[in-house]
Order: sequence, then structure tokens, then C-alpha cells
Amino acid sequence: MRRRQVLAAAGLALALRPASAQNGEVRLGALYPLSGARALLGDEGFRGLELACEERNAGGGVAGAKVRLVRADATDPASAAAEARRLITVERVRAIFGTHASSLSLAATQAAEQAGVPYFELGAIADAITDRGFRSVFRSAPPARAWGEVAIEALAAIARRTGRDERLIRVAVLREEGVLGTAVSSPQKERAAARGLTLVEDIPYSMRTADLTAAVLRLRDAQAEVVLHTGYQNDIILFYRAMRAARWKPLAVIGSGEGYALAETQKAIGPDFQNTMIVDVPPLAVSERIAPGAKAFAEAYVRRYGHAPRTGLSLSNFVGARLFLEALARSGGGDRDRVRAAVLALDVPEHSLANGWGAKFDEAGQNTRARPFLAQWQGEQVVTVLPEEAAVAELRLGLGAS
Repeated sequence: MRRRQVLAAAGLALALRPASAQNGEVRLGALYPLSGARALLGDEGFRGLELACEERNAGGGVAGAKVRLVRADATDPASAAAEARRLITVERVRAIFGTHASSLSLAATQAAEQAGVPYFELGAIADAITDRGFRSVFRSAPPARAWGEVAIEALAAIARRTGRDERLIRVAVLREEGVLGTAVSSPQKERAAARGLTLVEDIPYSMRTADLTAAVLRLRDAQAEVVLHTGYQNDIILFYRAMRAARWKPLAVIGSGEGYALAETQKAIGPDFQNTMIVDVPPLAVSERIAPGAKAFAEAYVRRYGHAPRTGLSLSNFVGARLFLEALARSGGGDRDRVRAAVLALDVPEHSLANGWGAKFDEAGQNTRARPFLAQWQGEQVVTVLPEEAAVAELRLGLGAS
């Protein structure tokens, strides 16, 4: 089956409205961390966008013109803002897609808003990205508060599996103290307090740390049973190494943040990583009943890049990019206000898209039909375990157990 046919089966049933034909091409910015520590995940996000644009071009492009992606590398907030401005003023892109990391997105979206150029965020999760009243910024992925909600739902599932009152489970928060850790841990703590859960520790640390031994000893001394950890790939490895050195592990770790779903992280940690729970965008191992097209996307990805997707990040970027490309087409490739109207008019039922999401954007530009799922490392695969309708495996308890 040709790539266009395969990707077209990936769950977006939106009719293309006629748009005025244009000669040449529609230039769109692709702003991701393509070098440095986040390069792997930045590239994975870009690939999802690239596949969506190739599909769109196979179907005639946007407003009668082929899409051309102009790549830009953002390694820190300053370069994200500078590259966004360069894309707008020098490359003269019609819109920008990105960005994966919240700190980068906050800076880049500010620059796009000032220029009145649409910015389509496909992955960064900080609530503030869509809470600033901007009219040019739209996000297809769920906000950080949704990550907190799913983590607390996971605690309830653990309580059911163990036959205990969830309020008696000793819960601890471990978080990097930057934008990501703050964005995710704040709603976690709010939801935990609202449900009367026992929070025995709240430990922040610098993302530049080289050792988490002291933090692990605090968790051990507090007799933490479930650790809600938000951090980056290096932090995750340091956390598990420190647990191993201390000869201690909790009943469960519920991880949020880049790196938890990466095979590279699993390989670096080894058997201790088994049964680690992950709050993340839907993985590729998800029920086709509610995610029609995930398997087809994975097959198309393999044909295009020669190996399986590295995380569900490429799938969620693909899904979001398809939505926004459709909005661009419906607007005729028009100005910000026409694009905004087209985005807000999108109405796709939940469980219609390739990763189980739907699409309905509020006035803030946030997709209200996107949510993270709870996944878990089982064997060498990240599998969906919650919500039940999306699950392909049962939740397992016992960190490091096979």
C-alpha cells in the first residue's frame, strides 16, 4: 500500500474545503532541538511533522501549493526566539511548527505572537504556552495539568490492585526544578491534596545535577512507596543508578518527562527499569479500537526511516501536524485571523485520530480532546495500560520485576 493510502487511514476524516490555488510553495518553519541533549527527541518530533507534510503534498498540498519545511535548530530559549524570528523575517514562513520542549516553546511562541504569525505547538506541555491570551498560538498536545491528573489516576489504579485505601499509600514527588518539573509537579500536588493523599516528600533538584544519591536516601528514609518523578533522560538514569546503589526501590515509579519512553533509557538502566510507569503521549502499543491508524503510521515510519518509531512522540506530532495543515488549507493559507478561525472550527471526535485523540480547540488555542495515557515498560516495549479502553496490557506492580 502506498504511503499516502496508509497515512490516510490514520484516523483523520476531515474534508478539504476548496482553497485558492497558488503558484510555488507554502514555506513552513520546523523549529526543534536538532542538536545537543534533546536532539533525538527533537528529531523524532520533526519526523512526525515531515510525514504529515509529505502526505499533504501527495494530496495536493496547501491552497494548491506544495509544502516546504524550513528546519531550524533551537537548543535553548534564546536560540528558540532568535530562530523563530529568522524563520519569520528571513525565510518568510507562513507558520511555524514545533517545538517539543516547554522552555523553548515559551520563547519561540512569544516571538511568533509579536509578529502575528501562527505557531503550532505539537509537543511542549507547559500550561503557560496557551494560558497567556495569545491569538497566534495553538497546541494539539495536552497541557501539563493533564499529566498531573493521569499520574494521580495511576495511584488510584495501584490502590485498586493492592486492595488499599489510596490515602494510605506513601507518595513522594521528585522533580527537576525548571519549567518541566514545575509544570508537571504542581498539578500533581494539587490533585493529590484534593484527594487526601499522603505526600511524604517533595524534592526538587537542578537539571545540572550529577548525582541523585541524597534525594534517593531521603525517599528511602521517608519510606516512599510511589515516586512521582519528572525529569530528563540523564536525570532518569541518575535516579535509577542511585536507587541501585542504595539497594532500595519503591513499589512504583510514575515517570513524566522526555526520556522515560526511550529505548535508549531502558537499555542504559537495564532490568531495574521494568514495570516503570510513564505518563506520556500515547505510545505506539495502543488499542486500535480507540487509536485507528497507529499501526499504519508505524509501518509508514519504518518504510520512510528504516526502523521503528523511537517513541510515541512522532505519532503525536504527525497527528497534530495533520490537524494544523488542514486548518491552513481551510483558511486558504491566509492570515492569522483566518487561520485562527479555521483552527477553532475543527471538530474531530475523541478516539478518531491515530493516537486516540480528537480535536476541539478552545479560545486559548488548546486542544481539549487530547490527553496523556499511562504506559509501562513491559519487556522491551512501552505498552498502554490506562485508560482501560486504550490498554493493550494489564498494569503490573513491582519495580524491576519481569
